Amino acid sequence: MIVTAVEAIQLRQPASLDASIADGSQDALLVRVHTDAGITGIGEVDSLPHVVKAVIEAPASHANATGLGALLVGLDPLDLETAWHRLYAGSIYYGRRGAVVHALSGIEIALWDIAGKAAGKPIHQLLGPVRRDRVKAYASTLMPATPAQAASVVEEQLGAGFGAVKLGWGPFGRDADLDVALVEAARAASGPDFDLMLDIGMGWSDAEEAIARVRRMEEARPYWIEEPFFPDQYGLYARLAEAVGTPIAAGEEESTLLDFERLIDAGGVGVVQPDVTRAGGIRECLRIAAKARERGRRCVLHSWSTGIIKAASLHVLAAMEEVEYFEDCVQTTELNERLVTDRFPLEDGCVRVPTGPGLGIELDEEVLEECRVKEDR
Repeated sequence: MIVTAVEAIQLRQPASLDASIADGSQDALLVRVHTDAGITGIGEVDSLPHVVKAVIEAPASHANATGLGALLVGLDPLDLETAWHRLYAGSIYYGRRGAVVHALSGIEIALWDIAGKAAGKPIHQLLGPVRRDRVKAYASTLMPATPAQAASVVEEQLGAGFGAVKLGWGPFGRDADLDVALVEAARAASGPDFDLMLDIGMGWSDAEEAIARVRRMEEARPYWIEEPFFPDQYGLYARLAEAVGTPIAAGEEESTLLDFERLIDAGGVGVVQPDVTRAGGIRECLRIAAKARERGRRCVLHSWSTGIIKAASLHVLAAMEEVEYFEDCVQTTELNERLVTDRFPLEDGCVRVPTGPGLGIELDEEVLEECRVKEDR
């Protein structure tokens, strides 16, 4: 079997996109890898779709700078290790991290989908021992503007059957008193037996101010404080992590195991959060999880976009040695709710790992066409 073509399809919700909010489920980049055996694999990249499409479709410039699609055509899709390293090495001149590794991640997911379909098995059965068939989920959504709205969101997710929720971005970082009030309202609405995660969305910039805010929030017992600073501010992360009792989480912006080693060693974070569509793909996320465990850190995957990333993340979680939560994006966008026909229902606060071949999901082709970004010719 060989790869015959790689498609990079931009998707955008039919309604107008609000680029002022941190909601990556409003658009997406779908990858389709075609083979001469008639098996097509699908993957997703949660990044800037226009840029990732260019990374995949770019023609060759020289030996170390070629678009990922051209590098993949002609290879055996079942030799995933060789394919991954060819894509990484062939884009080394302009890649190594960022959008190129994001694109590589989406392609790698599609290759695993092909491998599973070819074997007639779900991806997690190809990754090693199957450790679980369902994972406890937390509802992940944006922090609204007011404490009353924060309480309402938590109550809604409790009513939907979740036992944990993460509120993030939105107004976090604008005002210390508002930050604390939002958290206190969310905790009051949830009650004591509920895990409450907080994603600051890189809203803080000063270590001492961050330490003061976290200490005020700690009465509400956050499960973790996520991404308080920009990714490269390792010194700020380390100072905050050392000064407070609440675990500090980060990693959705990082790519490859090397980045996560730096995040642990220089940033001192307690919870690392690789995204399967950004960190290098399925195998790289398993390597990151193993390294985190070796270093005494926790690993909780980041997962925010469509049902494709949900499925890919669940397969990784089925194979990881230790698992706490599956991040379940609950945004009410077309792509999050309708692109994949599977709905990933909650069962006693958990989501089941797909069991069909490959990713074990089906795309709704009508929704795909509704959301496809028409290209100028």
